[in-house]
Amino acid sequence: MGITKSDIKLVLETITAPGEGKSLVENNNITNIVVFGDEIIVDVKISNPTLQAKKKTETEIEKAIVAKYPEAKVKVNLAVEAKAKETTQANPNVIKGDKIPGIQNIIAIASGKGGVGKSTVTANMAVTLQKMGFKVGVLDADVYGPSMHIMFDVAKEKPISVDVDGRSKMKPVESYGIKLLSLGFFTNPNEAVIWRGPMASKALNQMIFDADWGTLDFLLIDLPPGTGDIHLSIVQALPITGAVVVSTPQNIALADAKKGVAMFKQKNIKVPVLGIVENMSYFTPAELPDNKYYIFGENGAKHLAEDIETAFLGEVPLVQGIREGGDVGHPVALQKETPQELAFKDITKNMVAELLKRNNDLPPTEVVKITTMSGCSTK
Repeated sequence: MGITKSDIKLVLETITAPGEGKSLVENNNITNIVVFGDEIIVDVKISNPTLQAKKKTETEIEKAIVAKYPEAKVKVNLAVEAKAKETTQANPNVIKGDKIPGIQNIIAIASGKGGVGKSTVTANMAVTLQKMGFKVGVLDADVYGPSMHIMFDVAKEKPISVDVDGRSKMKPVESYGIKLLSLGFFTNPNEAVIWRGPMASKALNQMIFDADWGTLDFLLIDLPPGTGDIHLSIVQALPITGAVVVSTPQNIALADAKKGVAMFKQKNIKVPVLGIVENMSYFTPAELPDNKYYIFGENGAKHLAEDIETAFLGEVPLVQGIREGGDVGHPVALQKETPQELAFKDITKNMVAELLKRNNDLPPTEVVKITTMSGCSTK
């Protein structure tokens, strides 16, 4: 049996809050614990603002957990919060969990590995849904490598501020009938985004809850590659209706895709995986239209879907025009009756079919709870 939140809570009961005479648990300094296999994330708030107190707290938490569980990889998110008699402020490092009024389905598009075409699939799926008559928004949550503003040819646009019920909100940029928000609208394209997890989470918080998304049938969230801070922040922030995992056929990509699926299936996350998309499945030269060359392997994602008992949503061929469409801000799904457009149409229809099954058979997804230690879940 692996490490549980209850195990970590017991360890933290041995650590005293700086200058407060009580343990971190007794003093309610711990605002959240997330256990991802051997990865442990602890959110903690203290009232002592000194660098010495902050460093001491972080070090003691890490040492205590590793002493008990040597295999653990520990990350501590620490916030300083001055105690107030009137109110109790939530940990600013964690995105609040809530629904967004007017949004029916929130679909996370993920990949275990970078460079497999996750953003390309997101953009073309959004276009296909819009062509099917749905109201669609895209949130580019890849904070370190945003691309949706480029793929939708709005790199020079900026969201404007609008008044909604007396509150100032961001109005998403619209392109091809799709509402978009991306960190790419707010950063210098020539500079790297060098942020710690809490800063990235705060930026996402603003794009999610301080935006005027209006009424949407689908909000697609383009996640970063891997399984890290941003993924945890998103599932803590929003009740994700379902996830789509993108992979290429080769074994190294499939191994990472399997981890991506496993993340959503964690018992403390429980986001239904709607299926797997295989990108760059095969190459067909223009001069040999009947030939298929499986450069990266054949049916890898299809076999993975069978192994983990999830749906195979379809395959996207390796076509130069798909890459060019993304580069110039004109997704190929905008075309009519081309092989590429038909591929994305099939994938999107299959995703919607799986979504209908999911909504009929399963209860609504809940956000991953921001657990305080007074009522800590041991699941």
